[in-house]
Amino acid sequence: MPFARLKDRALISVSGPDAEHFLQNILTTDLDTLKPGEAKPGALLSPQGKILFDFLISRAGDNGFQLECRTDIADDFVRRLMLYRLRAKAEFVKQDQVLVTVEWNGDSTASLSDSSALADTRFQDITVRRSYGGEARDGGNPNGWLNMRIGYGIAESGSDYQLGDAFPHDVLLDETGGVGFKKGCYIGQEVVSRMQHRGTARRRVLIASADALLPVSGTELTAAGRPVGTLGSVGGRTGLAIARIDRVKAAVDAGETIMAGDVPVTLAIPAWAKFTFPQDAVSAEEA
Repeated sequence: MPFARLKDRALISVSGPDAEHFLQNILTTDLDTLKPGEAKPGALLSPQGKILFDFLISRAGDNGFQLECRTDIADDFVRRLMLYRLRAKAEFVKQDQVLVTVEWNGDSTASLSDSSALADTRFQDITVRRSYGGEARDGGNPNGWLNMRIGYGIAESGSDYQLGDAFPHDVLLDETGGVGFKKGCYIGQEVVSRMQHRGTARRRVLIASADALLPVSGTELTAAGRPVGTLGSVGGRTGLAIARIDRVKAAVDAGETIMAGDVPVTLAIPAWAKFTFPQDAVSAEEA
C-alpha cells in the first residue's frame, strides 16, 4: 500500500468540557458533522474572512479534538486559540514533530493497514487515511503523495497559498467540507457566507498541466501579459494553481495562451469540484 511520512507536522490537542462548544464557535468546520475516525479540513479566519490557520481536525475521545497543522505555525495557532478561550474550560497541548503517516489507494471500499487511521475527508472518491504516532517506517513515497494531492486538486498552505492571503473559497474549503454553512456564527462567517450566497468567489484551485516541466512554485500565470493566477505545488508537468476563473475563461474564449513563465499551460477544474467557469467572463480590463 503506498504511503508517505509527512515531515514538519504538529498536533494540537484540545480537551475539556467546553472544548467542542469553544471550537464550534470560532472555526469554519461544523463539528456537528465530524464523525469519529474522520479528519476534516478547516480554518481559523480573520474577521475579514481570510485564512489565518489551516488544519485537519479529528475527534479524540469524548471531549477532545486533535488539530493537525504545520509545525511552523503551531505556536502561533495555540496563542490565537488561547486568546479566544476567555473562560471556556478547554486546554491546549502541542506535540511537535509528530509522526504523521498518510496512506492511499484507488479503491474507496478497500481497507488500509492501520484500522485506527483517520479518513482524510478531503478526498471524496478514493481512500486516504492519516495516522499519528505508531512505529517509525522509512519515508515511503512523498513524491507519490505530492502527485496524488496535485491530481485531486487539494491545496495546502505554505506550498499552495500564503496564510492571511486567501479566503476559504479560494482553496475550495467550501467544497471539501471545511466550511459549515448551516452552523452558527464563527469568526469571519459573515464574509464567507456573503461570498457563498452571492456566488462571488472568483479565485479557485485549478490543476495546471503542460507539455514541458513546469517552473517553480510561485511563478505567475499570465495571458497576453496579464496576470491570471499563481502556481502552487509542482510535480513535473502538473501542478496546482490558484487563479481567477473569470480571467482564465476570458483568455480561453479569446484564444490566448496561458503561460507559467515561458511554459504554456492548460488549466482545468478538479474532476470532483462543483464550481464551473463563468458563462460570461469579465474581461481582464474590467476585472
